Amino acid sequence: MRKSTQYRLPLLLAVSALSAPAAGAAKPDFGPNVFVFNPSMPSAAMQEQIDKAYAIQKNSQFGPARYALLFAPGEYKLNVPIGYYTQVLGLGKSPDAVHIVGDVRSDATLPNNNATCTFWKAVEGFSVTPAGGTMQWAVSQAVPFRRMHIRGDLVLHQKGGWASGGWIADALIDGNVGSGSQQQWISRNAEWRSWTGANWNMVFVGVVNAPAGEWPDPPYTKVAQVPIIREKPFLQVDGSGNYSVRIPALRANSSGITWRAGATPGKSIPLGQFHIARPGVDTAATINAQLAKGKNLLFTPGIYDLTDTIRVTRPNTVVMGLGFATLRPTNGVTAMTVADVDGVILAGLLFDGGAESSPALLEVGPAGSKAAHAKNPISLHDVFFRVGGAGVGRAAVSLKINSRDTILDHTWIWRADHGSGVGWKSNTGANGLIVNGDNVTVYGLFVEHYQEYQVLWNGNGGRVYFYQSEIPYDPPDQPSYASAPGANGWASYKVADRVTSHEAWGLGIYSVFRNRGVTLTRAIEVPNQAGVKFHNMITCRLGNNGEITKIINEAGAAAAGNTRPKLTSYP
Repeated sequence: MRKSTQYRLPLLLAVSALSAPAAGAAKPDFGPNVFVFNPSMPSAAMQEQIDKAYAIQKNSQFGPARYALLFAPGEYKLNVPIGYYTQVLGLGKSPDAVHIVGDVRSDATLPNNNATCTFWKAVEGFSVTPAGGTMQWAVSQAVPFRRMHIRGDLVLHQKGGWASGGWIADALIDGNVGSGSQQQWISRNAEWRSWTGANWNMVFVGVVNAPAGEWPDPPYTKVAQVPIIREKPFLQVDGSGNYSVRIPALRANSSGITWRAGATPGKSIPLGQFHIARPGVDTAATINAQLAKGKNLLFTPGIYDLTDTIRVTRPNTVVMGLGFATLRPTNGVTAMTVADVDGVILAGLLFDGGAESSPALLEVGPAGSKAAHAKNPISLHDVFFRVGGAGVGRAAVSLKINSRDTILDHTWIWRADHGSGVGWKSNTGANGLIVNGDNVTVYGLFVEHYQEYQVLWNGNGGRVYFYQSEIPYDPPDQPSYASAPGANGWASYKVADRVTSHEAWGLGIYSVFRNRGVTLTRAIEVPNQAGVKFHNMITCRLGNNGEITKIINEAGAAAAGNTRPKLTSYP
């Protein structure tokens, strides 16, 4: 594993000169890889900085660099291409406070306009008048698109090339959203003039003006209201240069955006109540000391090597990352634990497995957690997990949720199928997500390539809105990949036999077996209980080997050859 924890952008204008705040407030020290722009700066100087960051990040799928580009309120005429591990943020109270006129875009990174490996980039909290009238957002997993206002059209692909995304939340698109070749997508609390396109699995939850049509043709899953959500916290700055973090209010049975009337309802926490962590400077010990003092945490961009567990114990603690800040255990510890307390919020973090296997990368609540949190739940937003790819990585479980009433709002939990340190006995991981707590709600669940159950759900009252999963590519043979006598492989989504209530909407499960003679008996396994309900499922075999024999339990046709069987409901 490389020891470098940050990457300085070379040959750039001094950050301090480009990011001076308004008079009267001290500029926070966000470190060398956060660039704060304001409208008084020369456009050419800002464009130079954006372009040089993109040149480094454009093809850096597993590189060490991390960046955040922050825009203070005002209007900008700029082109903003967005590379890997780059987060672009508007700092206004509403997206309309920051307006970029120009070409804000995500490009495909593989030949033939293929965006299926376009990961880890984000746009949040600003408005765009796109060059030519259309913004291109060609992406796949781990690509937050939040609190955005597109004053035109949006396309989710590059010239019809393949893409495998993605996520929209709390966003307004004045024109059409063209999904094109996107294999699947989830939109939550969004508004637009129109949506066109469908492929395998498109889910709309709390969307105003969702497209016409119903599963299975077109493959649209529509849920009118979002039962419970708080939006992701966000950084903001006022006219005097004072920074704060906005904590959106909890909403029940909602649809559409939070900021229609201006500011998102909620409360603001002054940035002075946060410890601003720096890679290469802060350790688990220094971070835990700040948490013990009652501080919240803001991780600046970079890689944090951890020799101990970060322990979040205080109710209502906010832990945020900028620029895909990455937490990596180096000696087999759990990277972070959260106590069974009210209102903890985790947002914008990437957990990366280390070379020595961790029992879990993140554990929410200790085993046996029983406290009720419905009035003030723990919530996770854009929290991502990776085992392998950037180097050998190992973790038995990536995310374990023991606390009741937890909200998981967009995650990609990935045992790498390509990159460095990848192999059946190299980047090992049994489960992506284990849920033991009751009444856990998940929006946008992407889990891929783990060696046993991708998802194991032991709690009652669970709800999942959208699921995308590829089962592992690399089982060497069937004996290495069998969950029980007579059961080939491990179901992607397993609801434990003792569970009596669970419901899920819009699930796509795909196989890409690299070795012959390997099959999966069932994509989904659930107990036959009246309170366990699944809606709108699809399986696909990609490649030429094996099959998925059943969709759920003994129901559904086989995904073999070019067939893509669908099932509308179970039971």
